[in-house]
Amino acid sequence: MFKGYENIALPEYEVITPQTLLSFTVRSMTVQEEERLKSSLVTPTKITEHLNRCIYDLIVRKPEEIVDFKAFERLLTTKDREALLFGIYHTTYDELRNYDITCKECDKVYPVTVKATSTFNIELFPEGQKVLDVKVPIDLKILKGVKVTIKQPSLADEMDVLSAFSSSKNSEVVTDSIPVEKIEQIIPSKQGEKEKPPSVWTERHDIIDAIMAMPPSDRRLINKEYEDNFGKYSISLKMKSYCPFCRAEQDSNIDLVTQFFRMVYGSA
Repeated sequence: MFKGYENIALPEYEVITPQTLLSFTVRSMTVQEEERLKSSLVTPTKITEHLNRCIYDLIVRKPEEIVDFKAFERLLTTKDREALLFGIYHTTYDELRNYDITCKECDKVYPVTVKATSTFNIELFPEGQKVLDVKVPIDLKILKGVKVTIKQPSLADEMDVLSAFSSSKNSEVVTDSIPVEKIEQIIPSKQGEKEKPPSVWTERHDIIDAIMAMPPSDRRLINKEYEDNFGKYSISLKMKSYCPFCRAEQDSNIDLVTQFFRMVYGSA
């Protein structure tokens, strides 16, 4: 009866999370774990839930404060997850990867083979700040008097929203709403009237409705402020290539999550 391989360790990779600045060591997936992940990919909510669990189960060494899965979801961010996913991607699959690039000049598609680690870049959140404690207020440009407060969501924050609104037709707006902690409007009083208290919305369904009622430019402003204050502190996979048809030079960003699931399904 097969009881496991003796004296053989799976490949490991150390990861520094870009936003919480924690050190983890993750190991390669096994075929069993890959198959389990495949079978669980049904809805966006389930994908996120099972991906979080898969990553946690592949952690070999972790900080003391990550005592269990709930702490993992509460203390890590969505951008930290991408870094851990890269570590698993790197240990599980081949170092040399093939990518299809669409030329921005002539629109033709050409293949490129690169080392996964050669594409890796990371920007760390400034030391001395705890990313999950930072709140950024944004004054909207078109909706004068409306202020939106954003934060970096944890994995738990993300799951709370996705679970509650998994059946929403406005899935993109639901996703955009995750970093929003509250929206408030200062209502000017007419001369002689008593000053009105601001309207404040903190319930998720109210926040989603408030975003739906915004002009698109204000929604884009919120997304930009999130990227400038939080989103840029992450990992990225960047590569330079040259089109064999027109010789144009091109810088490309590789979507790690897409590439990971392409490998899981054996299509890369």
